[in-house]
Amino acid sequence: MTKNQATEASVVEDAPALTDGFQLVIDALKLNDINNLYVVPGIPISDLLRMAQAEGMRVVSFRHEQNAGNAAAIAGFMTKKPGVCMTVSAPGFLNGLTALANATTNCFPMILISGSSEREVVDLQQGDYEEMDQLAIAKPLCKAAFRILHAQDIGIGVARAIRAAVSGRPGGVYLDMPAKLFSQVMDAAEGAKSLVKVVDPTPAQYPSAEAVNRALDLLKGAKRPLVIFGKGAAYAQADETIRSFVEKSGIPFLQMSMAKGLLPDTHPQSAGAARSLVLQEADVVMLVGARLNWLLSHGKGKTWGKPGSKKFIQVDIEPREMDSNVEIHAPLVGDIASVMEVMLKGIDGGLTPPTDWMATVAAKREQNVAKMAPKLMSNASPMNFHGALGALRRIIKERPDALLVNEGANTLDLARGIIDMYEPRKRLDVGTWGVMGVGMGYAVAAAVESGKPVLAVEGDSAFGFSGMEVETICRYNLPVCIVIFNNNGIYRGTDVNPTGGNDPSPMVFVPGSRYDKMMEAFGGVGVHVTNPDELYRAVNEAMDSGRPTLVNAVIDPAAGTESGNIGSLNPTSSVRKMPS
Repeated sequence: MTKNQATEASVVEDAPALTDGFQLVIDALKLNDINNLYVVPGIPISDLLRMAQAEGMRVVSFRHEQNAGNAAAIAGFMTKKPGVCMTVSAPGFLNGLTALANATTNCFPMILISGSSEREVVDLQQGDYEEMDQLAIAKPLCKAAFRILHAQDIGIGVARAIRAAVSGRPGGVYLDMPAKLFSQVMDAAEGAKSLVKVVDPTPAQYPSAEAVNRALDLLKGAKRPLVIFGKGAAYAQADETIRSFVEKSGIPFLQMSMAKGLLPDTHPQSAGAARSLVLQEADVVMLVGARLNWLLSHGKGKTWGKPGSKKFIQVDIEPREMDSNVEIHAPLVGDIASVMEVMLKGIDGGLTPPTDWMATVAAKREQNVAKMAPKLMSNASPMNFHGALGALRRIIKERPDALLVNEGANTLDLARGIIDMYEPRKRLDVGTWGVMGVGMGYAVAAAVESGKPVLAVEGDSAFGFSGMEVETICRYNLPVCIVIFNNNGIYRGTDVNPTGGNDPSPMVFVPGSRYDKMMEAFGGVGVHVTNPDELYRAVNEAMDSGRPTLVNAVIDPAAGTESGNIGSLNPTSSVRKMPS
C-alpha cells in the first residue's frame, strides 16, 4: 500500500458513520415494535420499502392503496398497535386516505405515511410532480396529521403518530414525508439518539367511584337488563374480565357483528337470536364499546319499544359520546378493560336477573333458532343465501380459530345472524360506515397478522371493489379462501333495462361470471360450485390445504332483497317517468 492509499484508508476509517431519512423511518418503526408494512410502491418511497424488507420488516405490496390502507386498519384492530400503510403522493395518498377516514370512524389505530411534493413548490403552486397540499386535505378526515421536514425529527414524528393513533379513542393518523426528507443525511449516533420509544401510550383510565355506583344501582334495580357489546369491547382485549362479568351477573347479552365471539354465540346467555325481543323489552341497557348510531337505530324508534321505557349505561373512553342520541343515565368514562374490572368487583354480591326475563329470552331464542334451522339445511341448486351460509356456518363451527371476513349487502346482513362465532376478533366486516371494498385488504392482513386460515365471504358486488388483490394473495401464498356469492348483480341479478335497449341495467353484471378462473390466472385454486354440499367440501379442502382459493358459489339471481336489511335507507321515486 502506498503512503497516499494508507492516508485515504485512514480518512475513510475515521469518518463518522452516517444515516439518512430512509433508515431513520425504518429504525423508528422497528423501535416501536412495528414490523409489518402494507404498501403500494412508487415515487418517492420505493427505496424505503426495499430497505425495510432488507431490515427484516414484512412489506406486503398491494395493487391499490385503498386496499393497503384497509389492511393496515384491520391490523390495528387485531393487534392494538397502529397498522402502517405507505403510499406515493397525491392520487396514491388520496386512495389511502379513504381507508384512513374509515379507520378513524371505526376507531382502528392506523398510520398513513405518504411521500409528498416539496413544500416550497406546493406552497407557491408551481406545478410539481403530483403536487398537493396533502396535510391540509388529511386533517379533517383523521384523528391527527403531522408533517416531518427534517431527518432529526423523524423519531419524534413517528412517536407522536403512534401515541395519537392508540391513545384515548383510537383512530387514523396521517404522516406527511416530503421526498427530500428521505435523502437527508446525518450522523448515525445523533440519529440513534433522536429516536423515541413510546412509553405507556394507553394508560389505564378508571371511572369515578360515583359513576360506578350509579351504574351498579341501575343494574341492581333492573327487571329486564341487557348488555350490548360493540367492536370496542373486542378491541380492548379484556376477554376474561368481560366473560366473568357476564357470567357472574347472569345478564343476557347481544354482540354487535365485530364483537361476536367475545363470548360464543351459542352461550346460554346470548340473546343474538332474540335480538328484536330484548331491544324492545329491556328496561336497563348497558353499552360496552358500542355506540347508539344507525346500527342500533340511534337508541330510539320502534326498535327500542315504548319511548322512555329504558335507562342506558354506557362505557366509552370518549366523554362526548355520551348523550349523542338519547340520554345516558349512567356514563362510565374510561378504557373498557379498566371499567369492566371495577364493574366486575362491584357485582361481587351477584346480580340475578328475574327468572321470568331469562326464561322469556331463552324461549324466544330457541323458537327463532328452530324456525331458521330448515332454511340452513337446504341443498337446493341454484343456492339461496340461507342454504349457502348454512354450509359456511358448519365450517366455522368446526374451525373456530379461523378468521371470517365478510362484506356485501344480503351476504353481509344474513351472515351476521347465521354464522356463529366462538372466539374474539375472528369476525372482521364493514363496521360503522358499512362500506364495501374492505374484503381483500382485510383478508390479507388477517392472514399476515394471525398466521391463521382466513375465510372471506363476499357478495359479487363487494368483491369487485378490491378483487384484483387476489393476485396479492397468490403472490404471498396466503391461506385465504374467498367465497363469492355470485347472483349476477347488485342485490339481485334480475333487473332489466326498462327501455329495452342494448345496455344492461346498472344493477346487473355479466351473467354466469366465472370468478374462479380469475384466481386460476394467478396460480391460485379456482372452484365452481352450485349447491351447499359442494360449497362445504370446497371450502373444507381449501382450509385444509392453506392454498389461496376462490370458490365461485352460484346463487339464484332472484335471491336477495334491495339494499339488504337497510332498504329503508335507500329512497325510491314515486313519480319517476317510465319509457313511452
